[in-house]
Amino acid sequence: MLQGNLYIISAPSGAGKSSLISALLKRANSHKMMVSVSHTTRPPRPGEQEGVHYYFVSHSEFEDLIAQHAFLEYAKVFGGNYYGTSLFAIEENLAKGIDVFLDIDWQGAQQIRKKVSGVKSIFILPPSLSELEKRLIGRGQDSAEVIADRMEKAISEISHYDEYDYVIVNDDFEQALFDLQAILRAERLTLSHQQQENKGLIEQLLAN
Repeated sequence: MLQGNLYIISAPSGAGKSSLISALLKRANSHKMMVSVSHTTRPPRPGEQEGVHYYFVSHSEFEDLIAQHAFLEYAKVFGGNYYGTSLFAIEENLAKGIDVFLDIDWQGAQQIRKKVSGVKSIFILPPSLSELEKRLIGRGQDSAEVIADRMEKAISEISHYDEYDYVIVNDDFEQALFDLQAILRAERLTLSHQQQENKGLIEQLLAN
């Protein structure tokens, strides 16, 4: 079976990463792709569902999983909560030919690059810092203090853009989505993937 591709997608908060991934999945048609569901120790927010947005576990359960080497990457973030990516779930879905997206930050990306060969990474940039701040304010979810903190963190995150294989500027949403789709299509056309997907055809063409 054709092996799926593993993608890391990172961006500062407000750059439109989640919206792009959501739109991509809706337009996937027959192409199999999914976003990896992470484990976390933080409590569910209103509307979040177990197994859809996160797997919600206790601190002790998470630390047991760490001891079992169950995570491809994990981190303890501000507030003391853990977030982690299940190694088993990733391998299982890739083996089914499903492209899997990891919605993680640059620190998690660095961990995964050390463990997984062939992973492709994409960084989403905002068109400007002023536009990024405008988008964060427009959400109407955060206080001025929280937004200021997110902006400070955004600059730090953007400084790691050059560690990624691809960079997309999300100025025009449809263009950014087209660019994201183009990356996935190009990766499906690499020699190694075509050798797997069209093995019978290639053997037939070279039979003489």
